[in-house]
Amino acid sequence: MAKARASFAIKRIYEEPAHDDGCRVLVDRLWPRGVSKERAQLELWLKGVAPSPPLRQEFAHMQERFADFRARYEDELAGNPAVDQLVDLAAQHGKVTLLYAARDPEVNHARVLLEFLAARGRAK
Repeated sequence: MAKARASFAIKRIYEEPAHDDGCRVLVDRLWPRGVSKERAQLELWLKGVAPSPPLRQEFAHMQERFADFRARYEDELAGNPAVDQLVDLAAQHGKVTLLYAARDPEVNHARVLLEFLAARGRAK
């Protein structure tokens, strides 16, 4: 039987875990407020793939700063060994769900990370 193609998805950590999430990885540098480790049902907390503290603080989830944030975060991701760790997890598990706490599903670092992985042919 052929192995399923590795894929990535994103999901807010405040949403209920689902069986089809695959390997659940928190990609925030800070632990999300009000979420217990039991409720999170994480395989891994990969802080190293999150934006650097200065970049995160500068962005402050302000939509008008998102284009600059995206470019600078992609620069941080290039050559980041934590990205390779995500790719390895996807190869092992078939699917990795990148969990984030931000309120906006479109303007956040997990979306940039997902698109970064997709641009390199590593995501569905």
